[in-house]
Amino acid sequence: MTIVRYLHLLAMAFFVGGQLFLVVAVVPSLRPERDRDHLRAIARRFGWGTLAAIAVLIATGIPLASHFDQWGSGTLHVKLALVAAVAGLVVRHVRRPDLHALEGGIFVGSLAIAWLGVSLAH
Repeated sequence: MTIVRYLHLLAMAFFVGGQLFLVVAVVPSLRPERDRDHLRAIARRFGWGTLAAIAVLIATGIPLASHFDQWGSGTLHVKLALVAAVAGLVVRHVRRPDLHALEGGIFVGSLAIAWLGVSLAH
């Protein structure tokens, strides 16, 4: 179960850590009028990586929830609903990168998912 938990945490670190990196370092350092194509390429590539991370999180989250008998947990249910909502926002954002409000929803949702994951681990 240690490898499953490790993969789950690694995917979560990519998912949330990548967003933090984009928000703190990438977006502020690029000028939208001059670097728009670079910013879009970075965001699109990260978006696809995010979808892969979500797939790993789902693939590892199912055995973790089963192993720790958490399927009845209300916290897990809220987390799963947020995961579905954020995944939908990511797909929408990959298709429509001009809808910048989606970025905030993805970021806030991701932080909430991480918080709930920590809550479930204790």
